[in-house]
Amino acid sequence: MAQEASLEAQLSRYDAGAIAAYYSRRPWAVLGRFFALVLPLLGFAWGIWSDGWWGQTQRRMPQRARQLRELLSRLGPAFIKIGQALSTRPDIVPPPYLEELTQLQDRLPAFSNETAFRFIREELGADPQDIYAEISPQPIAAASLGQVYQGRLHSGERVAIKVQRPDIVENIALDLYLLRGLAGWVQKTVRRVRSNLPAIVDEFAARIFEEMDYTCEGANAEQFAEYYHRQPGIYVPRIFWPYTAKRVLTMEWIDGIKLTELQQLAAMGLDTRHIIQVGVQCSLVQLLDRGFFHADPHPGNLLVMADGTLAYLDFGMMSRVTAEQRYGLIEAIVHLANRDFAALAQDYIRLGFLNPETDLTGIVPALEAVFQGALDRSVAELDFKELTDKLSQVMYDYPFQVPPYYALIVRSLVTLEGIALAVDPNFKVLSVAYPYVANRLLVDAAPELRYTLTELLFKDGSLRWRRLENLLRSARSNQAYDLPSTIARISEFLLSERGDDLRDRLSGELANLLAEALWQKPTAPGERWESLQNIWESLRGDRSPVEVLPMLGQAIVRPAAGAMGFNVLSQLAQRFVARSIREIWLKEADLLPAAVMSGDNGDRSPIARELNGRTW
Repeated sequence: MAQEASLEAQLSRYDAGAIAAYYSRRPWAVLGRFFALVLPLLGFAWGIWSDGWWGQTQRRMPQRARQLRELLSRLGPAFIKIGQALSTRPDIVPPPYLEELTQLQDRLPAFSNETAFRFIREELGADPQDIYAEISPQPIAAASLGQVYQGRLHSGERVAIKVQRPDIVENIALDLYLLRGLAGWVQKTVRRVRSNLPAIVDEFAARIFEEMDYTCEGANAEQFAEYYHRQPGIYVPRIFWPYTAKRVLTMEWIDGIKLTELQQLAAMGLDTRHIIQVGVQCSLVQLLDRGFFHADPHPGNLLVMADGTLAYLDFGMMSRVTAEQRYGLIEAIVHLANRDFAALAQDYIRLGFLNPETDLTGIVPALEAVFQGALDRSVAELDFKELTDKLSQVMYDYPFQVPPYYALIVRSLVTLEGIALAVDPNFKVLSVAYPYVANRLLVDAAPELRYTLTELLFKDGSLRWRRLENLLRSARSNQAYDLPSTIARISEFLLSERGDDLRDRLSGELANLLAEALWQKPTAPGERWESLQNIWESLRGDRSPVEVLPMLGQAIVRPAAGAMGFNVLSQLAQRFVARSIREIWLKEADLLPAAVMSGDNGDRSPIARELNGRTW
């Protein structure tokens, strides 16, 4: 125990140098664990090599993936966590392994109450029977890092008490030390490996060391609650800090049912599809709004309470997405919607998936092959897992390096869709995600998203009316859609200095629209005019025009709105004058010789080209 205490004292957080120094003085411990790991791993590697020798690699890959999952389960907590991390890395392992490793269970046999209660005594300074009014005689759950008891405080609150597994710091530190050395060797000797394996080990190690410090998990839970407790239908349990330390966590007990227990939820009269939509909506807010997200939303960590509220548990595995990364992801979604795969490949460079010097010649067609067929269907029909599986193959075949934040995002959304499909076989996570993105594009004032919105709606200087119509319709179906807020935020940006370019473009489109309404035959209304009517209906929804017009009136009275109106009328007047000249010119041209209208070589005169080429 002296060694353990000394190691824990040195490792308040992950430090590869400190671990290396510690185990350089303990060669026998390193050697013993080395052989315990290397022999089974070599056996697995021999199987992979023999498959390649006999040309059976593809056929036997599912079997090898299953063997790897079983092997990692036997090797202990660090390898269980590593397998779970690898399940999110399509740039390192092929798709059949991704599928198998997602099934890796984080469960181990419980350890003795004597050890658990000793840890409580050491961490909290008193016997468990003195600290808690009640504590269950046996743990109710055991995982790779710790186990959980049910209890009650003297003040009456029911609590869950998580206690860390003994020797976990030293054991995991030793495995990480060996793995980091192995990663460096593989990096140097296996040319197929493109990713920086020691850096990946360090990233994973830092995360697992945070998980082993329960004060970090408590802080994560409180930050999660601060950010998302106002989300409708979401609940985050309370942390009891007087009874929480590095190896002991005491949090509010939640009575609930797993999302996958459909019969029990139905018996309670709860709408499971609505609860799933609440969960997906909360995940989207985590990923694309705050950037602080729960990276392990499996069924055991999402409980439905009696009133239908969705409670989040276990905040050991959290991750962050920077604002730049969030905007980059939304921009990539827009390029996907535009089927601009060359721009999508550039997005992957900006987001850190590809090196700027990467040759994109083969990557752009590969991305098109993945997404083109899917984009022929509506968003509501897209299968997120199907898309990610195909994209995983591309990322394995080409020199992608998947950033950890993206891998955890995909894992989070795939897990949610898997839970949702158990509830409703027709559920598609993207059918909930796209309305959220549409609403963000409309109301977020960030310059990056304003540019992205312009890129989505305009092509070659012309407004895509149908796309605006679809965007508004999608945004309206989002839970967070609010008409007054949408009108206020759009008008605030549009009528500000930052909206100058967009105002000019819209002025031209409105002038064209009015010209079309004034001069086109009444029996054949223009497509843009129909779209404008649909846009109005999509915008106002169930509200009457009497309710909506005052909201618009607040924007119309602003000076920039008056200038925009004058610009529209000015452009309309120019079109009227040009139309009149064109009609007079054509009538007179019928009376003129052909030589006046054409040059000797048959080309039309500049004036004729200008007037006859005018569009209306």
